[in-house]
Amino acid sequence: MSLIPDDVIEQVREAADIVGIIGEHVELKRTGADFRAPCPFHGGTHRNFTVIPKKGMYYCFVCHEGGDVFTFFMKRLGMDYPTAVREVARRVGIAIPERGPTGPDPREPLYGAVAAAADWFARQLRESPEAQVARDYLASRRVELDVVLPLALGYAPRGKAFLDAMKGLGVRDEVLLEAGLLVKREDGTLLPRFRGRLLFPIHDLRARVVAFGGRILGEGEPKYLNSPDSPVFHKGKLLYNLHVAKHAMRKAERAILVEGYFDVLRLSLAGIEEVVAPLGTGLTSDQAQLLARHTPHVTLLYDSDDAGLRATFRAGDELLRQGLRVSVATLPAGEDPDTLVQQRGAPGLEAILKDAVDPLERKIQILDRKAFFSSLPGRRRALDRLLPTIRAAKDPITRELYISRAAEAAGVRKDVLERETGNEKRETSRTPTSSVSRVPFPALPASAEKALLLLMLEGDAWRARVVEAVDAEELEFLPYRAVFEAVADDAVLALDDTSARAYEQLREEGLSGRDPNEMYELAVTWMEARRLERQLEQLDDQLPFESPERQASLIAEKRRVFDELRKRYPRYKIAARRRGAPGT
Repeated sequence: MSLIPDDVIEQVREAADIVGIIGEHVELKRTGADFRAPCPFHGGTHRNFTVIPKKGMYYCFVCHEGGDVFTFFMKRLGMDYPTAVREVARRVGIAIPERGPTGPDPREPLYGAVAAAADWFARQLRESPEAQVARDYLASRRVELDVVLPLALGYAPRGKAFLDAMKGLGVRDEVLLEAGLLVKREDGTLLPRFRGRLLFPIHDLRARVVAFGGRILGEGEPKYLNSPDSPVFHKGKLLYNLHVAKHAMRKAERAILVEGYFDVLRLSLAGIEEVVAPLGTGLTSDQAQLLARHTPHVTLLYDSDDAGLRATFRAGDELLRQGLRVSVATLPAGEDPDTLVQQRGAPGLEAILKDAVDPLERKIQILDRKAFFSSLPGRRRALDRLLPTIRAAKDPITRELYISRAAEAAGVRKDVLERETGNEKRETSRTPTSSVSRVPFPALPASAEKALLLLMLEGDAWRARVVEAVDAEELEFLPYRAVFEAVADDAVLALDDTSARAYEQLREEGLSGRDPNEMYELAVTWMEARRLERQLEQLDDQLPFESPERQASLIAEKRRVFDELRKRYPRYKIAARRRGAPGT
């Protein structure tokens, strides 16, 4: 049997009148925005069966059957998935073009295994005595169990009951391993991957469960654990809740991007449907492309702490590369989307979203608040932080506006900034050439950048100290910069192959008995000196393009920076002299 293209399946699903189709099999009565009826699956007489047209889904609160219009035909009439799609397509008048290889999809056993696991996990959350800890946790987060049952949240118990249950259903261990539901120990024994966790099902665009995100309940690490990549799941290519949110996105002409599963859950329960989240990593280019297919505008609603801001701007740059319009909403200090909606409801959140600003403007606000624009060196460093966002803008008008705004904020000529943005490849790939960078530091393991990364891997305290002292943009070796950002954001799973190898090598090396305090002082000193060297280089580059009056001011600034470098870092005196004193 030929495969049906995904875009056609989506077209059929959106065209289908789920109320009309299910209404042919059961008498539906409107209750608010939804419809109720006796359940056609377990034969009840009370109206516990709900059809939710806004979400394109149905759910029974007694037997817990649920799904979309295709699932209804499969479970009610015994159809397989392609047949159900074709039947709905026939009813809505959409022709099904065939494509691809013939024969059954070889991934069907994996889809079946994950679906069976999802049903079993959901039943544990509803019924298992051990899952009381999960039900209590939801209550502590002010989430009612009956409200989240249609969302198929689940609970993974700590023992091996999952293994026994899957064996009873005839699901083979090798299929569970390939689906990422089991892990194999070194001695060959098998264990459930998820144990003692509240589980959030992750769906693909066809609304099939393909993976899980699990939050630990009680002691244990990591706090959140996702399914590994498998033939049916690639975490960098899906977004949590997109299978539901995509319909609301098209109507609202916007998407709201948040960081976590609970943020999505809270906003959805408050009636804000167009909300999605990455899957435990920074936003990837594939995820940004997914959003671009469904909406022209994305609002970033991340935490406002330092880690949240870094993640915000990286996500904003990815979205700008796809030509999307991007806004950044600013939450009050100490709040996240979950707590804010609990306290202020949907109207309070909408007020925050209404005040969202462009990501470049948000960067300028932060830099201005930190007084970056009050000195020439600060302005240069401010531009270093603004340039990635300017370069990311795919839309030429947006880029032009960004250049004008950044030039105005930093007090530089627009044409100078245009030349800077036009030299992206040269700037990002250049290697250090100043004589300062060649002066060796005793006791440093290969380089200051490497030393700082080794310290970050020593634990949260050192990580926070390094992140406070150094910005990711200052690392010139690109794999190290990627590792710095990933460790800072606790997102090492998002590293590409080259950076992941560098990360593993750093972890393997460790400090090797070196004094971390001495390493930190030497490395930070080296980085600060290189910062001043860069300022001298940038002033040199700027001088030929300025008026005589402006040149005199820049020469004075250059002399000040040179004197500071020579005074604060005397070991660089000889190297600095080779450059020639400013103004000579």
